Amino acid sequence: MIRQPLVSIITITYNAEATLERTIESVRRQNYPNIEYIIIDGASKDGTLAIIERNKDIVTTYISESDNGIYDAMNKGLDRATGEYVWFMNSGDELADEVVLSKAIQNAPEEADVLYGETVVTDMKGSIIGERRLSLTEELTWRSFRKGMVVCHQSFIAKRSLCGNYDTKYKYSADFDWCLNILKKSNIVYDTKLVLSRFLDGGFTKQHIIPGLKERFRIMVNNYGLIKTICYHIPISIKFFSYWILKGRF
Repeated sequence: MIRQPLVSIITITYNAEATLERTIESVRRQNYPNIEYIIIDGASKDGTLAIIERNKDIVTTYISESDNGIYDAMNKGLDRATGEYVWFMNSGDELADEVVLSKAIQNAPEEADVLYGETVVTDMKGSIIGERRLSLTEELTWRSFRKGMVVCHQSFIAKRSLCGNYDTKYKYSADFDWCLNILKKSNIVYDTKLVLSRFLDGGFTKQHIIPGLKERFRIMVNNYGLIKTICYHIPISIKFFSYWILKGRF
């Protein structure tokens, strides 16, 4: 019998009428039969709610109310998630293709705590710009984050039982802290060797790149110590600025 655990896909939105449809459609196209799709909206004032209503056949649960930021909204999504696994897919981002979830689940060990994979970056037209600046390590552990966020949040599928809340004292990089803490608790971390997500360039992280990097530094200090974090940031900084100069993006 093919194992098909319930997967909770969670999308956070606010005034997302320009990008939400593509995310919803990527969920709709999945040939995986056991998806719970949750949308948490921050009281949008544009056409976001009309899009959600139009697609209620695919949306399991949604709420629209004011929140205290993106990570507070993500915690609301976790509160409503009943799946064995949780997968965050922000508005504008997409599951890579229609069979990606089936392949990821079917190939993974039943005991896998985390499933992860590659990410491609797209523009507003849906065209692929390229890969992320940071590449995956051969073996993903919490120590891998010494090199930065080597796996994209949208290509990280975690056991719900291991998911604590996002720490809302971090306004821009709580996802870095969240993934790192899950990896600390994980025994089996499975590399799907698949492109799991299509990440829309220019989102929340890029819009707040400097304060986000400052928060990541603090998170790294908390986990690796000050001296080691400073040492790790020498190659991180060189790679960051080299990539920026060569590619014109972060």
